[in-house]
Amino acid sequence: MGPVIHSAPLVLPVTRPPIPDGAIAVRHGRVVAAGPRREVLARFPGGEELRWPGVMTPGLVNAHTHLQFTRMAEVGRQYYDSFEDWSTTFDSVYFSSAGADWAGSAREGALLALRHGTTAIADVVTDIEAMPARQQAGLAGVSYLEVLGDTDASWAKTGRDHLTSTVRQFAGVRAGGTGAIGISPHAPYTLDTGVLADLAVLARGFGLRQHIHLLESVHEREYTVSGTGPIARLVRELGFDFEILRAGGTGQGPVAFLDTLGLLSPDLHVAHGVHLDGDERALLRARGVSVALCPRSNRTLGLDGPPVAALLEEGSAIAVGTDSLASSPSLDVLEDVRVLLALAREQGYRRPDLARRLFEAATDGGARALGLATGPGRVGSLEPGARCDFAVFAVDPGERDPYRTLIEDGPGRCVATVTGAHDSGRVHLTTSDPEAHRGY
Repeated sequence: MGPVIHSAPLVLPVTRPPIPDGAIAVRHGRVVAAGPRREVLARFPGGEELRWPGVMTPGLVNAHTHLQFTRMAEVGRQYYDSFEDWSTTFDSVYFSSAGADWAGSAREGALLALRHGTTAIADVVTDIEAMPARQQAGLAGVSYLEVLGDTDASWAKTGRDHLTSTVRQFAGVRAGGTGAIGISPHAPYTLDTGVLADLAVLARGFGLRQHIHLLESVHEREYTVSGTGPIARLVRELGFDFEILRAGGTGQGPVAFLDTLGLLSPDLHVAHGVHLDGDERALLRARGVSVALCPRSNRTLGLDGPPVAALLEEGSAIAVGTDSLASSPSLDVLEDVRVLLALAREQGYRRPDLARRLFEAATDGGARALGLATGPGRVGSLEPGARCDFAVFAVDPGERDPYRTLIEDGPGRCVATVTGAHDSGRVHLTTSDPEAHRGY
């Protein structure tokens, strides 16, 4: 039996130029050929063809979200004056959610992600019952076990053993694919200094990737430098007795602080980076750290957008995330890319490659942030050897730049998402019915 051939009027492989009337051939859930439709059909004359309308792209990679908070959308539908204002509201809702069905909430989030063309996710998991949702939905990516609130004393007493036992519980699936796991130290202000350093050691020992929130709040720098400010007050109100508070800070900004502790490496990517300065961006580049930008979430929290123009001009590695529905209007990655396009222009980016580079960030860039851009089952591109993950958007670029058309017109217009969960691809048709997902 020949492979299944998926074709469309325009295919954007990302890693090479657009292919008018293009196609990919798929066997065993992997792309075996990509190119002009006539060439692919001639190469596999016995293959079954599925013709898709619109533009076919690699599946989007959501490089930062929390699927389990999908049912906390009431928090994300409001606008806030500051990160600290939002955090207070979030904590109130979260800590009053005893008995919440986090697994069900995460499953709903996974289906929403698929509906918007996302096929891989960096999912931060706070409550372990939400852990299987991404894998069950056939989404590639990494599920990051979140660690927060531990002092050095509580970590030594129970925290470290709890994390290592949980990692070992999932050890059989940590190597990659849909089952990959990682570690998420929540942020520089929610863990003690010794805990952050030990998490870096544990991640290297277990061969796991890491993901951390960084410089989402303008007050985070004051916290790490002097142990003062609104974040320090918030941390004290939550009852955390951290070394930084006792010592009056470290004298270092958040990025340098994490670097001193050994966290910065190509196996780590950070979320937000709204307040990164030039030296901090340079240090992240030197350490091979990607930054997942979440501009719509930042707006909900009353924050300025990230320095996307500077990151692009300087050649920093960037990806795109939505964050969760607890701080974002939707899980549509393209909506965030559209905001980044406007933001980069406002910040002075004038090169004609802007749309292409931002779409690359939402696909191949996200795959690189998650360590899934190379090797078997790689994602983020439509090349031979890659996982059969793609999305189809009902747009027609005509003579226009296809990347700009996709970013400006594509949000909300995904008509199908295909993942490599089955031999020839698992098709998720865009519909209001969450049960309308079928395999071919």
